[in-house]
Amino acid sequence: MQESPQAATSSVAIKEALDAYELRHSYPEEAGTSRGTKVATRESEAQHKPESKPEPAGQDWFPPAPSESPERERHPECRPVPVRHLGGNEPHNECADKIPNNSFPDWDVLVNGKNFDGLVLITRTLWDVKTDDFEKQPPRPQRFFVRMKLPELRREARLARDCGYNFVIGVRSAAHKAVLFDEDPTLKFVIMDWC
Repeated sequence: MQESPQAATSSVAIKEALDAYELRHSYPEEAGTSRGTKVATRESEAQHKPESKPEPAGQDWFPPAPSESPERERHPECRPVPVRHLGGNEPHNECADKIPNNSFPDWDVLVNGKNFDGLVLITRTLWDVKTDDFEKQPPRPQRFFVRMKLPELRREARLARDCGYNFVIGVRSAAHKAVLFDEDPTLKFVIMDWC
């Protein structure tokens, strides 16, 4: 049974929309470049396809699995690798393991040469966890402590950003978050109510 030209056109449009959606959501940071190239290729293919063979109906077609992009292949250091927790600070490790939706509990994640405390793959967010007893210190040492730690936190944020990840710093108190935010409002801080 032959599909009508209108049904075949609808099938092609649905397939193209699904391809574009899959590509956009597989690698958000690359969607602009890849999608433009893929659409151009599809459009040129559509012009050269014979009209006698219609595209399969939606229920018969499964989108292709995303392949590794050339950009990712050139930057293997951006691929997250689970590694053993550094150090021996068990309370710190337990807190990191409880990060909501942590993709690798019981592990650190090596990305771009740096061990991060956690990774939430669904949001592409790397975490650094701070479990210091910050609020027990007087205000002046608190600010000194934050100023000493900020260069490393900024470096971690840059390493994450260079690989297309978000970066969050988890702290245990509102006081710690307030002083960090006061010193650098460009970084993202979350109070960890789970530890």
